[in-house]
Amino acid sequence: MFMLWIKALHLIAMVCWFAGLFYLPRLFVYHAACEDVPGRERFKTMERKLYRGITTPSMVATLLFGGWLVSYNAAGYLSQGWLHAKLALIAVLVAYHFYCGHLVKVFRDDSNTRTHVFYRWFNEFPVLILVAVIILATVRPF
Repeated sequence: MFMLWIKALHLIAMVCWFAGLFYLPRLFVYHAACEDVPGRERFKTMERKLYRGITTPSMVATLLFGGWLVSYNAAGYLSQGWLHAKLALIAVLVAYHFYCGHLVKVFRDDSNTRTHVFYRWFNEFPVLILVAVIILATVRPF
């Protein structure tokens, strides 16, 4: 029963993390297209608060609760290929997360050189990871 609570907390944290990873690059789209100083300053505040206050704590919670779940049967889980694939994708997602943090600083310093079109494409990447991770975790194809 306790494991189900950990699983629920893992899923809640994961949903919050992905919400941040979906919305933060969308803010980058609008920020890159923004032409007025008050608007750019507002986006800087929104990006910083979203990254530091929601997205990063949610990532940490997702990783902690996920690790806790694996620890219940580490030998069993770690012998399954789907989990290795899922963990590899999670590593890529963590890298994407930290790159978003880098971009928050780029915008903060007014040194962005990319257009809103780049960020529109950049915003789609976590969707691909989410689809793959959900399929791996539920279908367990290998």
